[in-house]
Amino acid sequence: MKYESTAREGDLIQLVGLTHKHFIFILKSGEEFHSHRGIVKHDDLIGKTWGEQVFSHTNAPFFILQPSLADILNDIPRSTQILYPKDIGYIIIQMDITPGKKVMEAGTGSGSMTTALATAVGETGKVISYEQKLDFQNLAKKNLERLGLASRVDFKLRDIAEGFDETDADAFFLDVQNPHDYIEQVRNALKPGGFFCTLVPTFNQVEKMLSALRKTQFAFVEVCELLLRHYKTNPSRIRPADRMVAHTGFLIFARKMIPSTDPRGETLAKEVIGIEDEI
Repeated sequence: MKYESTAREGDLIQLVGLTHKHFIFILKSGEEFHSHRGIVKHDDLIGKTWGEQVFSHTNAPFFILQPSLADILNDIPRSTQILYPKDIGYIIIQMDITPGKKVMEAGTGSGSMTTALATAVGETGKVISYEQKLDFQNLAKKNLERLGLASRVDFKLRDIAEGFDETDADAFFLDVQNPHDYIEQVRNALKPGGFFCTLVPTFNQVEKMLSALRKTQFAFVEVCELLLRHYKTNPSRIRPADRMVAHTGFLIFARKMIPSTDPRGETLAKEVIGIEDEI
């Protein structure tokens, strides 16, 4: 995506109405945008300054903006449940996903997490995304191509029970059913000290994940959930919004460790990895 002071042909733009209803599309010379609020010609938008107000043929007002990554992820065409931006942002920070990193995921789905990862690794990084269902993978490819990010992603179609081709990933995000069944395969794909994360919706799945991580000698395990609450923005009537984005899943983080064979480190290794029961 391009970031200039004005909108140019080929840019991904966002038209936002006064009721905050928004529309995201790519600017193409000669085309028109149609909505219940009228028609806007793309040629009339090309060259406009970001943040400028524009009008449809019925004089309905819009603002022309560059969509944020959160806007893009919420708007992405989907055939599966997508992750919420509140979870994605925390995952990317916790797993240190930065430009140049080699990141893996399993469970491409509609490509929302793939999009966020591809954005984070930049032009010098790489995302390797495994998916078992061809129709899901095809939709994800289209979504990434629409955003100009497909070149940063290697899409692979496989049952991950067979393992992965890679052995030196900086980080791995696992988003599949029964993720606890594939921790050994994930471990083999990560470099020593590599970051791991998965998201599961229920307590019993957390329990299974923790057991699997202990058996495969992951360490520094953390479990958390993130709750997002918005507030009304009327200065004279500030209060919480009627709805909030509450439980979407439990995030589980861990690091791949190499156990010490030195007796001096045996006790500490067991405590860090969690082999012994906590007091």
